[in-house]
Amino acid sequence: MTFSGRGGAGSAWLSPASRPVVYSEVVTAQEAYELTTRGGATDFRRLIDVCESFGPYCLVGGLAVNCYVEPVYTLDADIVVIASNLSKLTAHLEEQGFKAEEYPHSVNVLAPGSDLRIQFTTDERYQTFPARATEAKVLGVRVKVACLEDLTRGKLWAYCDPQCRLSKCKKDELDLIRLAEAYPELKSSYPAELQAQLDRG
Repeated sequence: MTFSGRGGAGSAWLSPASRPVVYSEVVTAQEAYELTTRGGATDFRRLIDVCESFGPYCLVGGLAVNCYVEPVYTLDADIVVIASNLSKLTAHLEEQGFKAEEYPHSVNVLAPGSDLRIQFTTDERYQTFPARATEAKVLGVRVKVACLEDLTRGKLWAYCDPQCRLSKCKKDELDLIRLAEAYPELKSSYPAELQAQLDRG
């Protein structure tokens, strides 16, 4: 419908109440994560500050994968630190209110006020990763991140672990598929069943 009144002949005119609302502020990925995890971005920054003060480390897992491909939401922060520093690092986090529990292949840490879940792997195969780490910005923080080759290698170890939970195995499978779609040269190192899925895709 057109109106010949306000706005000129032949032009559409909308009353102030019916005009679309335009928001000038944009929520950043960091702010969205902070809201959905009830403070996870803040606790992540605190975590990285501590890791930086305790020697070489690097991020692995889903947050690291997000540095190389289109990001997906995750509550988990998986980290490798030098084994000799881990007990002192976790003790320091506990002094800051984090809660730590030891498991056969990891030390899991819960942030004091948010939904962020932290896991330090104790698998010795990862100990060389920090030396080859690169730097990236994660949730607004400059972080050491496992290089692409190491990240993929770690994901393959997890995916091929016979004791891995089905849900965890499927998450690792998806991460590996995402990486191979972005970096096709990785596919040759994958198990045959994953290569077949990628070929069908």
